[in-house]
Amino acid sequence: MAEIIDGNKIGEQIRAEVAKGVEELKNSKGVTPGLAVIIAGDDPASKVYVRNKQKACEKLGIYSEEHALPGDVSEEKLLSVIDELNENPKIHGILVQLPLPKQINPDKVLNRVSPEKDVDGFHPINVGKLMVGADTFVPCTPQGIMALLEYTGVEIAGKEAVIVGRSNLVGKPILQLLLQKNATVTVCHSKTNDLSSHTKGADILVAAVGSPQLINGEMVKEGVTIIDVGVNRVDNKLVGDVDFESVKDKAARITPVPGGVGPMTIAMLMKNVLKAAKQSVS
Repeated sequence: MAEIIDGNKIGEQIRAEVAKGVEELKNSKGVTPGLAVIIAGDDPASKVYVRNKQKACEKLGIYSEEHALPGDVSEEKLLSVIDELNENPKIHGILVQLPLPKQINPDKVLNRVSPEKDVDGFHPINVGKLMVGADTFVPCTPQGIMALLEYTGVEIAGKEAVIVGRSNLVGKPILQLLLQKNATVTVCHSKTNDLSSHTKGADILVAAVGSPQLINGEMVKEGVTIIDVGVNRVDNKLVGDVDFESVKDKAARITPVPGGVGPMTIAMLMKNVLKAAKQSVS
């Protein structure tokens, strides 16, 4: 039976470190890290995410504010809110909750956030820095995946890592992070022929494609470490991109869904807000 990689437990450790860092920054520089979240429209899942982010801030002593805009908000109005927050010294991190209403171009919006306040790591400048291995804001989910591997003591250098999914949010950044740790990385996607011929070779498998239980026990080798990023609702139950039951006896380690990658994403967001606040006074 695979060892369960407990994202709640590891996330708590990281939050405790962040809380300590927040306290130190307040005491040494008189600065309270601040996060502004912008949400447009009434998407119920987005509202839950925003609430969870605000709760996390509160717990760790981070100042937070929410800018809730109507679903029919103009692009111009949304951009003007970002401009104000870019200039606001109390705010060190700006997060625009996706998805945005259809009349708004998400690229234009994400590019408007100052790279120094881009705690999601989505601005092209920060993406470019990640690409060349410079210090930057790393997107929260990929950063969380790396922390799970690190805290669990998974050896990365020289290992075969296979990523299923090539999104800008997870697939592409995790490719860079694993490469930087000297893994040999293969990226698979919807046009990949014979997916299992790739996944069977993986020492580390990251499934981030949003397809319920796509990866099963026949597609992995003994002793693999599986990071399941997928969150899919099937018959009112949350399942990952990996068929947990069929792989659990072959894998050495696996993240559950829920309780694996999810808690790490918010922990890493808090870490990025603290980092932005520290950089603002360094």
